[in-house]
Amino acid sequence: MTGFQTILGERSFLAGARWRGERVWVTDCYAYEVVSALEDGSDQRVEATVEGQPSGLGFLPDGRLLVVSMLDNRILRKEADGTLVTHADLNGLAAGEINDMAVDAQGRCWVGCFGFDLTNGAQYAPAPLIRVGTDGTATVVAEGLAFPNGAICDGETLVVAETFASRIAAFDVTSDGSLVNRRLWAKFGEEPDGDGLTRLRAADVAADGLTERDEERAIWVADPTHRRALRVAEGGEVLDEVVVDGLGVYAVALGGVDGRTLFLTVSPNQLKHERAHTRDSMLISRRVDVPLASSSLQPAGRPRATPTSKARRLALGPHIVESRFDER
Repeated sequence: MTGFQTILGERSFLAGARWRGERVWVTDCYAYEVVSALEDGSDQRVEATVEGQPSGLGFLPDGRLLVVSMLDNRILRKEADGTLVTHADLNGLAAGEINDMAVDAQGRCWVGCFGFDLTNGAQYAPAPLIRVGTDGTATVVAEGLAFPNGAICDGETLVVAETFASRIAAFDVTSDGSLVNRRLWAKFGEEPDGDGLTRLRAADVAADGLTERDEERAIWVADPTHRRALRVAEGGEVLDEVVVDGLGVYAVALGGVDGRTLFLTVSPNQLKHERAHTRDSMLISRRVDVPLASSSLQPAGRPRATPTSKARRLALGPHIVESRFDER
């Protein structure tokens, strides 16, 4: 396996990693920007400025950008002329700030929210999940989730991280966009008790951002509390692990021109009062063995990467990155 590459550096707090149109896209939440770059970090562009603090990203079938505006609970849409317009207003449906989202191939958004005022220390409460139709109409489609966060949806199944419960949930998506058959996609431990930050710190896996599935149907899961990304199979088996010493992993995306590049947004923490005036967040990448499921370049029958006790430590500025994979 090759080492890590810094794609974007000196940012405030990067999140919302996506691979689209041969570019990697992220939000810099506290610099209020949506940024994209080529796989190697070249041709960096500011795609949008979102004063309401950007978070989750997605794209309509025609390629227009959708971005969460957290502080005013809106989803914004970037038009062909570059202007940002309101795609959906989720005030009255969201509890606390909206956060990450998935956008499926039909253009429907599946949006999570905090559930309570985490920023100002309110008591923990579970949160709803909101569906936004292609016409911008919004409906609560599930309730009682423990901080619904990173999500993916293939139009038939929605998978969503419950950060404060150490688990990932799954739902079947019906023809009318309802969610049914809620179940555990992965359970990493018991749901912690306490307030929001206590739960976050106590979770065995504080599942945050998710990648789309790879060729073996596994998903990479960001776990900022334990400063790592995990490759997880349905049922909860951990297949691989990448650890970043000193930096939490908040979002992940699988992509690259051959589908074998894992992008990770990393930061010392997520606290706005610390990150807004610092530039310690980065987007890094490394090569992996199992590509994005849509990749046509994956050799048929290639075996799955298997965890090994052998670990390599790779220099990354002042930090150390540890990854556990077979040597290839």
